[in-house]
Amino acid sequence: MMFISLVRKTIFYHNFNKLSFLSCTKDRHLQHRAQESESARRLMAVEGVGPVTATAVVATVGDAHEFSTGRQFATWLGLTPRQSSSGGKTRLGGISKRGNVYLRTLLVHGARSVLQLTESRSDRKSQWVEAVKKRRGDNIAAIALAAKHARILWAMLVRGETYQLAA
Repeated sequence: MMFISLVRKTIFYHNFNKLSFLSCTKDRHLQHRAQESESARRLMAVEGVGPVTATAVVATVGDAHEFSTGRQFATWLGLTPRQSSSGGKTRLGGISKRGNVYLRTLLVHGARSVLQLTESRSDRKSQWVEAVKKRRGDNIAAIALAAKHARILWAMLVRGETYQLAA
């Protein structure tokens, strides 16, 4: 019984090391691809957007001119509220969660990481997200920040500009 346990631990350790090596190799490859792409390099300037998110956005979106506005791009990702309006009364629900699940997840996780730093910052975006966090809570603030990042990324892709944080 002790021998079987030792064999299992050895196999687990070997497989874990193999997966770790493959993961590091893939990370380096992805980092290299992100540095090669001019668009991905520009997108990585946005806080909460790293090489994985930047390359995923560039690869998935292709031509950002297909979307007429940043809101349309955020809607395509499923980061805008579901709307069920009738008779002139606007009713907004939770996020639609339609669209590309992978990109939406990456943007939301990036926004969550940025949320941890906003309390100590004094720029306009940090103040805005802190106000949303106090009013609506952490989860809704993370989704709102992810939607804002989606709009910023769209604008950067369409206009070919670099990211400039508003003071």
